[in-house]
Amino acid sequence: MNLSMKWLKEFVDIDIKPRDFSEAMTISGSKVEGYEIEGSEISNVVVGKILSIVPHQDSDHLVICQVDIGESEPIQIVTGASNLTVGDLVPAALNNSTLPGGIKIKKGKLRGVESNGMLCSLGELSLTLHDFPYAIEDGIFVLQEDCQPGQPICEAIGLDDIKVEFEITSNRPDCFSVIGLAREAAATFDKPLTLHTPVVKAGNGSCKDMLDVKIEEPSLCSVYSARIVENVRVKPSPRWIRERLRAMGVRPINNIVDITNYVMLEYGQPMHAFDLRFIEDKTIRVRRAKDGETITTLDGVDRTLTHDNLVIADSKKPVAIAGVMGGEYSGIMDDTTTIVFESACFDGSSVRTTARDQGMRTDASSRYEKGLDPNNCLPALERACELVELLDAGDV
Repeated sequence: MNLSMKWLKEFVDIDIKPRDFSEAMTISGSKVEGYEIEGSEISNVVVGKILSIVPHQDSDHLVICQVDIGESEPIQIVTGASNLTVGDLVPAALNNSTLPGGIKIKKGKLRGVESNGMLCSLGELSLTLHDFPYAIEDGIFVLQEDCQPGQPICEAIGLDDIKVEFEITSNRPDCFSVIGLAREAAATFDKPLTLHTPVVKAGNGSCKDMLDVKIEEPSLCSVYSARIVENVRVKPSPRWIRERLRAMGVRPINNIVDITNYVMLEYGQPMHAFDLRFIEDKTIRVRRAKDGETITTLDGVDRTLTHDNLVIADSKKPVAIAGVMGGEYSGIMDDTTTIVFESACFDGSSVRTTARDQGMRTDASSRYEKGLDPNNCLPALERACELVELLDAGDV
């Protein structure tokens, strides 16, 4: 499991070199496999401000830009990008800079005109639209961050976290979360542990008439909790959430999906969000699958189930394989308006057997199969709803 050191500092105030942190955590019982500094492959790339753009005399697609890089004199860079305007802030790779993949940038001439560097796209910084949804895929990365010319690009876009990789053994499922590792770090370094109690301001009535939930197989599901969010507003998550997910090795998607992943990483409690439209008769049953019953999972694969598989079902069909993956129509879409947040505790052995039989091991199943604390279900659900309100993503 990856751990974001920036995220860790929310719970434990430590300021220590990553090597020393890794050694101390390993000695205290939390084995560190290694660590990585984000943006370490990028050097001498700064924020540049476009001061002027003029056509290249000997090319119909190149332009010549004067770029403010925070020094006394601007520099000249030639580019073929067509999405630039005067005043844009962009990543400028200067002479003798390095980009991911070991690419070296040096000054030179393009069609006889001196160019003292290169303006960078998302891909050239090894980023995607999931990291910065406002950018464009084919063109220069035009920044919308609060930054200044000359500022190192990694600092400007938050690509400066330290990711520590832990080996979490099967007997320590409590460490499969940021809070769990923060507890270990607090004990290791004799520092106070600061935890947050989620507060939800929901005032939109009860959801008892909106959803009927029953556990029909209590031996395989000790807790099943749910809350409903109406007037869902699906949009990209704010940068701080995208940064933390990226550092933990999870791709940001949209605010609702990101909340479920964020809570899973923070609390170690897997979650799922169902689109209420696709829950027949607004009914949820936690039951064993019928032999030969089928479900198309979120990865688009048709799967045949057996009586050994625990499922989340509505009144007619399975909508998720419990603890492993949701069904095709259980996901969040751009036109989703009402969702059901699920936070449950499934039997670890059952989840492990189902994941093995179906040939699909997921982040959720890898946690459930180790055995989770059922007392974590409600706090994680409250945290998810707190984030919904914080991000103005809907009405709980």
